[in-house]
Parts: sequence; structure tokens; C-alpha cells
Amino acid sequence: MYDMPTSLQECCIDFISDHLQDLCTASATENTSIKKLAFKDPDIFFHGELSEQLLQTLCEKGKLTDETLSLFDPNVTNLKRVSIRDAQLSAKGLRILKSHKISELEIIGLRTATVNDVIGCLGEWTLSNLKSLNVNNSTFVNSTKFCVVVSLSKLHNLQSLNVSNTEFNKHGLEIIVEDLPCLVNLDISSTQILDISPLRKCKDRLKSLSMYNLVASNQDDVVPVLCELTKLVHLDVSEDSSMQPFVNVNSGKFAIINLLLRPRCLPNLTSLDISGKDGANEDVLREYVSCHSKLNFLGLALTEYCEYSMFTNDQSPDFIGTMTVSGEADERQIMEALRRYVSRCVYVQKSLYTLFRLTQVMLKPREDIIKLVLPAMKSHPKQLGVQMAATACLYNLSKGEVGAKVHPACLTRIVNLTLLAMENFPNHQQLQKNALLTLCSDRILNDVTFDRYRCAKLVMECLCQFNDPSMNRMSVAICSILAAKISTDQTSSLGAKPRYMRKMLQLVKSKVESNAIDITLKFTLSALWNLTDESPATCHVFLHEGGLELFMTILQTVSTMEVDVRTQVETKILGLLNNIAEVPTLREYLMRDDFLMLSKQLLRASQIDVSYFAAGIISHLASESIQKWLVVSAKEDILKELDLKLDDAKILILPFQ
Repeated sequence: MYDMPTSLQECCIDFISDHLQDLCTASATENTSIKKLAFKDPDIFFHGELSEQLLQTLCEKGKLTDETLSLFDPNVTNLKRVSIRDAQLSAKGLRILKSHKISELEIIGLRTATVNDVIGCLGEWTLSNLKSLNVNNSTFVNSTKFCVVVSLSKLHNLQSLNVSNTEFNKHGLEIIVEDLPCLVNLDISSTQILDISPLRKCKDRLKSLSMYNLVASNQDDVVPVLCELTKLVHLDVSEDSSMQPFVNVNSGKFAIINLLLRPRCLPNLTSLDISGKDGANEDVLREYVSCHSKLNFLGLALTEYCEYSMFTNDQSPDFIGTMTVSGEADERQIMEALRRYVSRCVYVQKSLYTLFRLTQVMLKPREDIIKLVLPAMKSHPKQLGVQMAATACLYNLSKGEVGAKVHPACLTRIVNLTLLAMENFPNHQQLQKNALLTLCSDRILNDVTFDRYRCAKLVMECLCQFNDPSMNRMSVAICSILAAKISTDQTSSLGAKPRYMRKMLQLVKSKVESNAIDITLKFTLSALWNLTDESPATCHVFLHEGGLELFMTILQTVSTMEVDVRTQVETKILGLLNNIAEVPTLREYLMRDDFLMLSKQLLRASQIDVSYFAAGIISHLASESIQKWLVVSAKEDILKELDLKLDDAKILILPFQ
């Protein structure tokens, strides 16, 4: 294994997050409909690290609500660094933050309250001391459809501000450059800012500027303004081909060549990202890089520049080995791209498609790559292109001997995101096939912790949705294993669905009719056997869908086949029929001459597994009242045969006694 086991602290936080109803009490609060949660233990206290970890875990599990947020009472918890992502919180719920002294605040994807609401929920200490604020993909627009940004001016000591993917505009930019004198890091990517000229007012202090996918109304003004920001050490002017969310400007993206032709400007740059920017060439880029000796990162994703020999060929005389480059030319560039651009769908998709080709020939476990693919996959659950490429990569990185050396905790994350992809794209055949390829692993199905019932349901849906031989084989193989590992109630819930039973019986019938006694048939029979175990409801559906007649036909069909094949099929079929015989209310379905005569024949089988189950069926039926046996003409012969078999068994057992 190449990963550390889960720490005791992580296990405890996980347990608390999953059992809040047992560990907490809920009480009504004044002037609000929100219930307040409190831990039952009055002496409990979470220090800063634990408080922040609990908040993050609740958020990751999708359990962070106004009610659960009320747990973070300042007398019980201590929050300094708050990170909340994609949670549906109201201004009322966020008021709990007022009593905490927060220095770093990250609230991403908040659409149920405005940024103005969030700032209004902060205490005086936080307003005066907050150093970092990230409101990426949140909203500044209030109920009257106005964009309100003036509240940002209260954060006098703010040093880092991220307003990317919001309605932030030029008016807001003018406010923050005037009212936030300590601001040195600014991210205005994908905002409504069309004119960056207000940045001149902070040219003597701004050190980091990100303006990915920013559209300028006047391209000619962009480079002159940027060149005045002489303190910059990080500049991101990257872009992609995706549509701008707020504006419709046909030619609002400035030409990168205009910046690169000024190699003497921005002398302090250590990081420059021009990903997605066309129009430059190798000579210009080489000159610019040579004039920036401090440059240690260069973003070249979605460009042909990343393939230049100076970035890829360590034998080339102009190779720059000390610089980190993002792109798609080699493994290092791809990994850097996945690390930096996890929130950018177009970038992630391109990186994963390129990575897929590399993973096809990887012979060693690469958890370092898996840990980059998983966040990218998690960040774009509804993007088919990302999920297709990610599921394909994860299969290559977790299959066979390679997967055997991947830590179970890592495999659990792979399975959970694979199941989510199956749920989000139930009708996409290739994605479902990718998922089945990953899941159809003895290591995963037997040794890894995940929701097996959820998995079994999704696989059964896949089985019913598509008629692909390889997918059918994997589906029934997975179900045959999982059916033995879920609870009896879950087995009944799964097997009692007529649609699922009908599909599996159709699969069995088609195999027998084509005389294909193959692995798919054997897995299907195993799945049916496990699904009917201690499940009267499933047994009833099996009978109602014509399973008994079909299985009797199969027993007659395989009777002339070679011993090994016949024994495997007979054992699985009789095992299932024995499950039915165990249900008193269903025994009448088996009380028929043709079935009992078939059981009598199998009772004589030399293979112990076959005769054992045949004897079990007849024994269960023999326990029924004499009235129910009136319909059977061969009762005496059958019971006599059973007695003889039992006598033989005694003879075999006596020497061992």
C-alpha cells in the first residue's frame, strides 16, 4: 500500500458527521424557524483544527444546512479559517459566524444568499481582521436584481479577494482599489469587468492578478495597464473557448503577442499563465522567458506552445528544466494542469483525454495521478466529457495487478465517484461500460468499503437498459457477488423488482436456447441464487415470471453435457429452488409430478452438491401435510428414494464417528 491509513481523528469526525441525530439535541430558537443543534455532552469543546475539519466534512457529505451550521456555537467551537462549498445556506443560518474571529473565509457556490448578506453576518473583529475572502461562483445580486458590492469596502485589512464567476463589475473594481489599501491578491476571472484601468490605482501594491476568461471592451488598453503593474509576481490571462456567462463581446480577448513583445515589462513575474492564448510563436516566447529569470511557472495548456522542445526535450540545448509548465505534451504537464485547473471544465476534459492514452501503458500503481483525477471528476459531475474521460482513466489506474497495490481508501473514492457518474448519466452506454469495467474487480467488490446496495441497484439498472454482451457479463458478475454481501432486506428489495427478475431470466433463456453455457449464464444463475436466499418476495417474483418452468428446461438440457458443466449449472439451479422450498407458502408451486421426478433423478447424482440440494428440496416438501401430497402420484417412490439416500449418507458418516 502506498497511502497512509485513515487517522483516528478523521474516523471520529466522520462518525460525528454521520450520527448528529444521536449526538445532538435540537431546540427551537427565537424569531426564526431554524432549529438550533447542540451536543448532548455539555462539556464538549472542539479546538480550531477540529472545528474546521468538522465543518469541512459536513460540507463534503452534503450535510451542511442552516440547522447543522448552528452547531458551531463559539462556546463549543472555534473557527478561524472557514471553507464552505456549494451549501444551501440562508443569511439567518450564516449569522452563527458573527461570534467567531475569522481570518480566512471561503464561501463558494452560494446562491441562496448574497455576498452582501455574508459580510453582514461577520462580527466586528472579523470585519477588521479578515485577510482572505473567496466568493467564487456566488452572487452579488440581491432580491431587487441589483448588484451590490459596496459591503466589500468594510474589509479594510483584506489582502486577498477572489470574486471569480460572479457579477462583479467595473464599479466594484473601482470601489475595492480605493477602499482596500492592503489588497495584494485579486482574482476577477469570468466577471463582468470590461475595463481593467482602475487597477492602475493599486499598481504599487498588487502582486497577484488572475483574469482568466475576462473580456475587455477595448483590447488595446489591456497590455498598457498590465505593464504598469510592476509589482506583479503572478499574472493569469488564460482563456478557453467556452461562452462568457455575462457578456457577448465578439472580439474582447486581447492578443497575447502584444504582451510577449514587451519582454522587459513585469520584471518580477514568477508565474505567468497564457493557457488558451493563440497567436504567439517559439522565438517570441523564448525571448520573453529569457528576460524573466525569476519565472518558475508558465501556463501553456490548450496551446501548441507546450510542445516546444524548450519545455519537453531535456536533450535540447534550450531546454528549461527549472520551470514548471502546464499543458498536454507530457505527463508532468498534464499533472500540473489537473492540479491547477480543477475548476475549469474545458481544461480538465482536455487533460484527462490526453492522460487516458498514457494510463493505458502504466504498469505501476499511480496514486499520485488518481488523486488528481478524483477532484477533477468531483468538480464536474454533470459534464459528460469530463466523466467519460475520468472513468476511463480510473479504470486503467485501478485494474488488475496495478489496482491490487492501490490503497483501499483510494479505491473507495474511485467507486463512489464512479457510482455518481452512473447516476448522472444512466442512458449513456459507453460511460456505463467504463463504470462496469472499474467495478468488475474482485479486489473492489470484496475488500473495499462502499454502498454495495446502491451499487447493485445501479448495475441492475444498467443491465436492464442495455443489451450489450460484455456489459451483461460484467453486470451479472457484479450482482452475483454483491447480492451475497448486502442485507436480507436489501436483497429482497432488489430481487423483488419484476423488471430486474424478468431481465435476468431472459438472459438465462437466451443463453440456453443458443446452447451457450458460458460464464455469463453461470454468473446470472449465481446472482439469482443469492437474490432468492431468505427472500420470500424474490422467490415469489421468480415463480411469477416463469422461472420454475425455465429452470426445469435447463436441467433437462444440461443433463447430457459433460460432468463439470452440468454440475455447476445443476448446483446453482437446485440451490435457488431449495430457497423456494424453504418458504412454506411457496412449496405448493413445487408439488408437481414433473418437478418431483426431476428432483428424484438428481437425488441419485454422484456429485454431492447436486444430490445435497435435491435432498434438501424433497425434505422440505416432505414436511408438508398429507393433503398437499395428494396431488403427487409418485409420493412413495420419491420418499423411498430419499430414505435410501439418507441411508447412504449414514454409511459415509459412520466411519468418521
